[in-house]
Amino acid sequence: MIEAYLIHLLILIGIYLILAISLQLALGFNGLSNFGHIAFFGIGAYTSALLALSGWSFLICFVSAGILAMIFGFLLAIPTNKLKGDYLALATMGFSFVVYAVLLNWTELTRGPLGIPGIPRPVLLGYSLSDNFSFLILTAVIALASYFVIYRITKSPFGKVIESIRDDELASRILGKNSFKTKSIILGVSAFFAGIAGSLYASYITFIDPSSFTMMQLVPVLLIVIVGGLASLPGTIMATFILMLVPEALRFVGFPSSIIGPMRQILYALILIIILIYKPKGFYGKVEMV
Repeated sequence: MIEAYLIHLLILIGIYLILAISLQLALGFNGLSNFGHIAFFGIGAYTSALLALSGWSFLICFVSAGILAMIFGFLLAIPTNKLKGDYLALATMGFSFVVYAVLLNWTELTRGPLGIPGIPRPVLLGYSLSDNFSFLILTAVIALASYFVIYRITKSPFGKVIESIRDDELASRILGKNSFKTKSIILGVSAFFAGIAGSLYASYITFIDPSSFTMMQLVPVLLIVIVGGLASLPGTIMATFILMLVPEALRFVGFPSSIIGPMRQILYALILIIILIYKPKGFYGKVEMV
């Protein structure tokens, strides 16, 4: 029983790690206050679920989820090109609300608040990943591959351009760097990884509905990025494990099930306040959250 519970937690940690490091790429390394990241997660989840129920293979569902989310990332970059800071955060938050409204009201496609049940588990090379241990291996492989790709991006010469735009966009443009193109690429790549995380989530839970992709669901992901430290991938890994495991202790304290959810949100809020006061850069961050 405990083993099955731990495998379940590790799968969720892997999915949230992909989601967090992809947000870290945009927010930490490029300085984009993207509060619409959870919308890309939802787009990926619904894309994968609908294609899987139509009979497409998991690989096609998985890749399509990332590509469609990436396209929306590029599209979002166009109207938000000249926005920064709080204005960019509000605009991307608005995008998240729009996506949520579409998922909730386009009932012919998404079934609205009823959600989409019966999403099939992945089948790879003729082998069905119906048990959680095999799904954990798949999640771990994809999480490690995602981490490696994002790590290579941040350590490449292009990664230095990303950070220069975050630190001083005007100076970077004076030196001939195309900030719009760079930010569009980063937003698209970040959205791609959020989309594949959504595909994994839909395939694992086998049921999704719009309530899984609200702004409240962005809070733990944003908290992981801030606690680990902006522009720190190792810090993101550490924070993912800590913030996914610590709230689970509430299940063993004896609280009624009706208040575990609110207590979890309160705990997240307290951690965020303490970090912002005493560790503005997080544990391993290179820049402060402004």
